[in-house]
Amino acid sequence: MISDHNISNSSITRLSPAKINLFLHITGKRADGYHNLQTVFRLLDWGDYLHFLLTDKVVNIDGSLDINKLCSQLLVLTGADAITTSIEDNLIFKAARALVASAIQSNKLPKQLPQVQVTLDKRLPMGAGLGGGSSNAATTLLALNEIWQLNFDKNERIKIGATIGADVPIFIFGQDAIATGIGEQLTAIDLPDQHYLLLTPDAHIDTAKLFAHAKLQRDMASISVATIKHQFTAYTQNLIAPYQNVFTPVVTNLAPEVDEALKYLQRLQKVALGTARMTGSGSAVFLPLDASVGSDEKLLAKWLEEAPCTGYIVGSL
Repeated sequence: MISDHNISNSSITRLSPAKINLFLHITGKRADGYHNLQTVFRLLDWGDYLHFLLTDKVVNIDGSLDINKLCSQLLVLTGADAITTSIEDNLIFKAARALVASAIQSNKLPKQLPQVQVTLDKRLPMGAGLGGGSSNAATTLLALNEIWQLNFDKNERIKIGATIGADVPIFIFGQDAIATGIGEQLTAIDLPDQHYLLLTPDAHIDTAKLFAHAKLQRDMASISVATIKHQFTAYTQNLIAPYQNVFTPVVTNLAPEVDEALKYLQRLQKVALGTARMTGSGSAVFLPLDASVGSDEKLLAKWLEEAPCTGYIVGSL
């Protein structure tokens, strides 16, 4: 996870990476209302940046204080005003709150903590299926665990992350992984390095509406983790049945901008030697690039220039 960092006595800067889903299946609905998923998460070398600065203020931990009020004293958040109207709704704040709550529960919270100013340098589009908010939450949780010396181990951090959101654990896990359950059951997978042409159409799709959509396929046959690991060539460069993203037909029907971007990438498939697809349940689409194409800067610049929306050349982390 900590792929890009600069640590001094008082500040830390970290990459908060994007993720893509190489495929995304739903195998059923759970009794708690969530859906069981199967996917392979791939972390990218591109994302937001978070800057953590220790201020001069030291906060005395008052056990009688409401946890939101306590976290409001411990955390100063800047750069996130456009994301949520209230700081308490922001995933960065929720990560701090979940961490502090877990520290209280496990008697790990010191009597004093330094206040931390968190500055978000937002580069990932919201609602694109790239995991930006979840990655911000995970990066915050990891950094504050270190700054405040709470000493939660990796498994504990993943459990805390799962209480914030289903995509948070993969960013704490910190490497490409097969995910099952609601996305929190992770198995590491080693995949070949890869470059992608990634497009971000200007279309925000409501995730709750997608999961409730009548035409969403929710009954795909479950594939064993061992089989997914063994069959990696069926979903890395190309996408061979039964591997697919079940949200694609629903999203492309609801969002013409996504349909246009995906069709543009599909026209490049024969040259790129890869299969274009959608990531997650958001609007971003991507095309895996053969190594010979990924190094052709002139061709890639042409493809970006002709794309129907904003595009990026990104690599695996």
